[in-house]
Amino acid sequence: MSNLTTDRIRNVALIGHSGEGKTSLAEAILFNAKAIDRLGRVDDGNSTMDYDPEEINRKISIGLGIGNAKWQDHKINVLDTPGFFDFEGEVIAAMHVADGAVIVTSAGGTLTVGTEKALDLVAEKKRPAILYVNGVNKDNADYVATVNAIRDAGYKKVVMAEIPVVEGLKVVGYVNVLDGKAYNLAGQEMPIPAKYQDAYEEARLEIVELAAETDDDLMMKYFDGEELTHDEVIGGLKIAIQEDKAIIAVGGSAKDNALVTNLMNNIINFLPAPSADASKPFAAQVFKSVVDKFVGKLLVFKVFQGVASSGDTVTNSSVDRPEKFGTLYTLNGKKQEPIDKLIAGDIGAVAKLSYTNTNHTLCASDSVVVFDNIDFPTPVISFAVCAAKQDDDEKVFAGINKLLEEDCTFTLAKNVETNEMLLSGLGEAQLDIVCKKVKNKFGVDAVLKEPRVNYKETIRRSAEAEGKHKKQSGGAGQFGVCYVRFEPGAEDGEFEFVDAVVGGAIPRQFIPAVEKGLREAVKKGVLAGYPMVNLKCTVFDGKYHPVDSKEIAFITAAKLAYADGVAKASPVFLEPIMDVKVTVPESYLGDVLGDMNKRRSRILGTDSVNGKQIIHVEVPQAEILKYATDLRSMTQGRGKFTVEFARYEEVPQSNSAKIIEDAKKRAEEDAKK
Repeated sequence: MSNLTTDRIRNVALIGHSGEGKTSLAEAILFNAKAIDRLGRVDDGNSTMDYDPEEINRKISIGLGIGNAKWQDHKINVLDTPGFFDFEGEVIAAMHVADGAVIVTSAGGTLTVGTEKALDLVAEKKRPAILYVNGVNKDNADYVATVNAIRDAGYKKVVMAEIPVVEGLKVVGYVNVLDGKAYNLAGQEMPIPAKYQDAYEEARLEIVELAAETDDDLMMKYFDGEELTHDEVIGGLKIAIQEDKAIIAVGGSAKDNALVTNLMNNIINFLPAPSADASKPFAAQVFKSVVDKFVGKLLVFKVFQGVASSGDTVTNSSVDRPEKFGTLYTLNGKKQEPIDKLIAGDIGAVAKLSYTNTNHTLCASDSVVVFDNIDFPTPVISFAVCAAKQDDDEKVFAGINKLLEEDCTFTLAKNVETNEMLLSGLGEAQLDIVCKKVKNKFGVDAVLKEPRVNYKETIRRSAEAEGKHKKQSGGAGQFGVCYVRFEPGAEDGEFEFVDAVVGGAIPRQFIPAVEKGLREAVKKGVLAGYPMVNLKCTVFDGKYHPVDSKEIAFITAAKLAYADGVAKASPVFLEPIMDVKVTVPESYLGDVLGDMNKRRSRILGTDSVNGKQIIHVEVPQAEILKYATDLRSMTQGRGKFTVEFARYEEVPQSNSAKIIEDAKKRAEEDAKK
């Protein structure tokens, strides 16, 4: 569309529960606009948006799919998001650049969790939205009951703008609530079926009231009993949608491509154009990166102002580096279509930039701006990751690091205390798919295991011990004796060494050897080999031999004193305590609190914010390793939580035996490797 202007662009995110037809709807939109020449199907693995091997295999979207449809002299950029909660980051990225949303729900007569979360998200992000009720012609489907269930759950601003007319299992037409008429699929007017009359009248009243409330003159006209004109209803409804006071509901069947063109018309008529300025110097933000084995890293961006042209030299203001555009593209799934320029408000992609990643701002070199980063969700679950074959570890980690360029919601980092590489993300499915992608793209097998908890060891009382190292048979002799007092209370909370030797019992030159031996020893506690902390070590006496005493002898003697003395000083385990905030609907409060009580937690309090309960709790790390999965199951996906390290606390004696047993098993496994 060479004559495209910003006011004729619509950037629309398709959001909602997994499996309710977002990708099928995107497929139908693209097909109707002749952007694709066949109607693919998710179940057949040939849809435009789901092209990743894992998407085809699992029959779910795992990444943000992008397409564009030319319709009624407009361009609709379709952002097809995953519905599975592990891939929430893709939804957040889409909503960052979308100017409106289509919430896709099934016509099952209920409010699904994903629909509820989508409705909350558009309210939070202040994005105008349309509700699309999909599959209205399936067995036991009920469009009107579905919309009413959503309204009954508190979402009163959802109102029916259309009512699909279904006979048997076939969509045969629709009632247009806005103009008070019914039409068949050929666009010919027909009577409003009797079975929809009550729903129509109720919806019509709601629509007119919403329209009237947007303008004082319309409100007076309405109260005076005058009929609002069609244009007044449409104009008022547009304002209500823009001001987040109304979400219009329409319906159809994406799989059968029934009434999808109605939705496309409604997107153009009721969702806003981008609030982008073509007259300002160029500025854009990258909201997604795709690692493509043919073109390299493909960066998908939205132009927020000005124009992007192939061949332009721009500045990456996020890292203060110059970049030069090669070919610009628009996207339809994995298909890249070259384009000369992208105007303000449009979405496109570019490959082979040197310094640019997701969240970076690209702008004109003489007019530098930096956009706020997309607020991606932070990881809440971690697994230790390694290669199935030990020699492949570096290949696995290199593959994961490559995939990090595509997804900002998972991380790979080494835990220096447990020496494990931790893969962290939003859910088990996401991390499993990361490993599958490493196999598919880089040919190496990655394995996930439950991570080790960062236990530490300490002592509860004082004890003294002798460390004696004597080797005087054959060759040069070794001799060193030290007496050390061990007690809790290191000055820095970790390790403190005190030299209290008098009278030369240990010569000055060997005192550092004693300290060195103790510092090496505290790396492993006496219970299960975890680091020893908060240990004060005072060397107060010793013996030496004028010929056989050497540094190594006193290092060894110190280690022997440590092993004996710490074992007598009532050693205990310390465990990391995490500060957790769980946000759930009030109906789940009792279940979540009851579950937390089973996890040795300390409930600090609850708050009510925006109709949700926020539970503040401290809980041992060992008790919440898979809490992301457990909470999702407990709340049907409605709950979420954040977690931060708080401090270390002593482990109850009843739990110590299991920690020791687990450590022995790991030592045996490591020995076999």
